[in-house]
Amino acid sequence: MHDVVIRGALVLDGSDQAGKVADVAITGGRISAVGALDDVAAGQVIDAAGLALAPGFIDVHTHDDIEVIRNPAMLSKLSQGVTTVVVGNCGISASPVRIHDGVPDPMNLLGDAEDFRYPDFASYRSAVEQASPAVNVAALVGHTALRQNHMDRLDRAASDREISAMRSQLRQSLQQGALGLSSGLAYASAYHAPASEVDALAQELPRGGLYATHLRDEFAGVLEAMEEAFNAARAPQAAVRVSHLKCAGIDNWGRSQQVLDCLQQASREQDVACDCYPYAASASTLDLKQVTDAYDILITWSDPEPEQGGRLLADIAAQWQVPLLDAAIRLQPAGAVYHGMDEGDVRRILSHPLTMIGSDGLPRDPRPHPRLWGTFPRVLGHYARDEKLFPLHTAVHKMTGLPASRFAMGARGFIREGWCADLVLFDPARVRDTASFHDPVQAAEGIASVWVNGRLAYDGHSVVARPGQFITPQASPAG
Repeated sequence: MHDVVIRGALVLDGSDQAGKVADVAITGGRISAVGALDDVAAGQVIDAAGLALAPGFIDVHTHDDIEVIRNPAMLSKLSQGVTTVVVGNCGISASPVRIHDGVPDPMNLLGDAEDFRYPDFASYRSAVEQASPAVNVAALVGHTALRQNHMDRLDRAASDREISAMRSQLRQSLQQGALGLSSGLAYASAYHAPASEVDALAQELPRGGLYATHLRDEFAGVLEAMEEAFNAARAPQAAVRVSHLKCAGIDNWGRSQQVLDCLQQASREQDVACDCYPYAASASTLDLKQVTDAYDILITWSDPEPEQGGRLLADIAAQWQVPLLDAAIRLQPAGAVYHGMDEGDVRRILSHPLTMIGSDGLPRDPRPHPRLWGTFPRVLGHYARDEKLFPLHTAVHKMTGLPASRFAMGARGFIREGWCADLVLFDPARVRDTASFHDPVQAAEGIASVWVNGRLAYDGHSVVARPGQFITPQASPAG
């Protein structure tokens, strides 16, 4: 007897093929049957007529490293249909980390000094497993995290001895189950690392291992930054995942075809892909290099001026009667949303066959970018259904089968007999994001149920179980 049978759903199996109405059975945490299951017995039968059933969504770009331990219910993700998160992006990770003299920017996006309790990857993995989060967790190791472990200051290149120490720690982390290496070369804490430093670390990656990178430049130098990333992975034959691919800054608008041509050209010789979030605005710490009057900058938090959270930098500067840069300096350390992207570029990048979906949400932000709560339903509802940017089954593929295969998720990302029962049941006519820039903590509409490893984790209203697992790199089963 099956544990659960979901009857009559439009099954979007993760393969970028049009959906078919079918029944799906779950037994012992796995998908036990797919097809016409009228006569089978089950402990629970769910009538899913009019609803769509997809593999659980995989958020390939998150900063949930500590959030999965701090708030393991992970409502912001489950309520979108997300069943797996990849943490450790942009060069910042919760492990392996030993904090010495304060948390460097942008690692402070993850937590305070006392939150970094994991001197090796094994201790982080154990902490996640003990926290029993509602979602599955896979983790990268951050280049910036390694730098701050072994360097007295970050505004310089690492020495040979320091690189050797970083390589040793990365090697150990990979042995303990890390997915791969990430970098955030645009940030001051890693910008002074030459390409040779990253190349040396990438040598520790196994063939096909993952190198995910927040490029050194997402503005005028984006093409050169992409070539730097591709080059780092060539010698070890590692896979490159370009994080939140974009054309940032007004002077860069309209270059997305060039950027995608570069990605496509590289894909003929290497395993490359990218992720993108469905918004024309980014978010991070307040970066003085990005302060401009060319587009709106929304302050999300400020340590010295907390009452300014939720206001535009231009309005704050006008009230204080100071230039924008002076206001930004006074607000630091702070967080910001930058409305510095072109909608046409976002659409073009989202549409590309090599693009996966990643939220890049910042769960610790008191006023987060709406992508934290809205990314996946926004792709399904706004872009696929309403704007018809691509078919619904393509949207699902970008969230499921494509990232599962590109991030070594094993038997996840597809609705196939014998595969892990990470599933999301949703209403394709009603699904939509409700989070906005000024009211960002809002659950999506139209997500009916979410199963993680065969157990109902979200009932459309609240988290009802926390069955997530820690995921280590696994090859997909044949077929």
